[in-house]
Amino acid sequence: MARVTVLRWLGLAMGYACVAIGLFHVLAGNSSVPGAGSAGPTVDSLGRFFGAIFAGYGLGWLWTARQSPIPATAVRWLTGVFLLGALGRLLSLAVHGWPHWFQVVLAVVELTLSPLLFWLADAEEKALRVRG
Repeated sequence: MARVTVLRWLGLAMGYACVAIGLFHVLAGNSSVPGAGSAGPTVDSLGRFFGAIFAGYGLGWLWTARQSPIPATAVRWLTGVFLLGALGRLLSLAVHGWPHWFQVVLAVVELTLSPLLFWLADAEEKALRVRG
């Protein structure tokens, strides 16, 4: 039961954070990304578009975390997308070098939180099988 509470809390936190971050990127454009203020209209357009997608991703987390029971498959898919983003950051690091320090912090959070979310999804699924 405690693990489900943690999974629900993390899912809601992920959802609200992603919606807020996504909307911030939609509204602020290039100025929402450290070092991208003068990147130009193409990057601004791309960033605002991806901000909307990220807000939608957050809505997916909110929907998932509000289900009872929490669907482990949905948590795994959402976590997989989150982890893919972290792997994209690592690929960028390998190709282009170190980004702004805040991007490094985000990568650490993504790489740390993903295994925890996978584990919590598995624990939720096992608990449901036992309860029957």
